[in-house]
Amino acid sequence: MIPCAYLGVYRPLDTFGEPERARWERFILSDRKRARQPSYRQEVLGDGNLGYLTPIDVEQAEIRLVGGRYFVCPWETKLRVMASILALRERSPADLADLLVPEAEARRAARELARIRRRHPTAVPTMLQSPWHVPVRWFLLVDDPERHLAETASGDHRLWYWTPLPVAKKRAETALQVLRRSALSPLVDLVQDLAQWLQSFHPSSFLELDYASVSSLFTWDELDNDHSGREIQEAVEAIARPGGMARAAELYQGVAMRWADAMGRDSLN
Repeated sequence: MIPCAYLGVYRPLDTFGEPERARWERFILSDRKRARQPSYRQEVLGDGNLGYLTPIDVEQAEIRLVGGRYFVCPWETKLRVMASILALRERSPADLADLLVPEAEARRAARELARIRRRHPTAVPTMLQSPWHVPVRWFLLVDDPERHLAETASGDHRLWYWTPLPVAKKRAETALQVLRRSALSPLVDLVQDLAQWLQSFHPSSFLELDYASVSSLFTWDELDNDHSGREIQEAVEAIARPGGMARAAELYQGVAMRWADAMGRDSLN
């Protein structure tokens, strides 16, 4: 399996309407989630070569219990995978796009995504995923006070941020304002997409930036010294100051190189 990081929005269970709320209540109470890992089957796009794994029994979700209140982040596997396939082709270099996602497969994914959205016009993925790294722009939404580092039950390490959604939205808007007034305006579209995505969710939600399995690319000490959220917030503040661009570039490069070094080490193993 490819190591992936995740950016997910967790909505309070009590804000879901029926019958969705009842479905997630049953999921939380079920022993299925706690008793074993979910089983999957392979789904193929039409007669193409691309496919994805989907849970066999029920749609899954990530659950958090915070302050006595349940928060739910549905996997929405099919919606998320179709959007990811199209995003991978769109953001790949032109000479690699057809190799990674052939045009015919992209058209199939686009048709499937359109079908889902016709049935559910307001459908938006509640979870974004990124293979091998955390995109630097995700750190625009988080800061050190929301940072957590812990050892998991399996003995692995995990770093994550848990941020109130209104705080993340405010940071995205601040970053957009700063970038529009700077020489970095070409980055606005990427951050705008992120800000618009956040607008889709209930204001009582929380945002989780989870290193998940990409935590394995680092040692405990490297994770302990990783304060990317704080560094990117400092970079935004530096851009807003006269003469601060050099400091912002230094901070950005530090975060970007952290991931480049980790992926480089992994590719040699």
